[in-house]
Amino acid sequence: MSESLSQLLEPIAAGFRSLNVPEPIVHWGHPLMMAIVVFVMGSVVGLTGWRGRELADRKEAAKSWDAHKKIAPFMTLFIVLGYTGGVLSLVMQQQPILESPHFWTGSAAVLLLVTNGVLGFSSFGKNKAALRTTHAYLGSAALCLLFLHAVFGLKLGLSI
Repeated sequence: MSESLSQLLEPIAAGFRSLNVPEPIVHWGHPLMMAIVVFVMGSVVGLTGWRGRELADRKEAAKSWDAHKKIAPFMTLFIVLGYTGGVLSLVMQQQPILESPHFWTGSAAVLLLVTNGVLGFSSFGKNKAALRTTHAYLGSAALCLLFLHAVFGLKLGLSI
């Protein structure tokens, strides 16, 4: 299956290869950009979400949630785009796609983030406390998984 997916993406990878992008950018561009998204945006999204839950002052909690709602969709979008870029980067470097834990943790993180986004955009099923709590813990799990994903990515990047 990995080979079939690589063959399917090869024409796109060949197009990017023809741009003669320097090898260090092809190799380390994805990790650098995603590190910014995960560690900076992810930390802000997680902190503002939890801060909104924990603050006693409802006005301050609302400000925190407002920031969370503004940043979280962009973080998820950038993660999804980065996921595609990472897969394409592997194809450009003629590396197997489905064989690394980095691929699988990335796939799981995208699934968790999209699921969490659906919960948020659904207004937590008319503001149900259990769905809000699920959202908080699912988002936290996704961020923890993304930190592990970064470790696997560094290991992968150093191995190729």
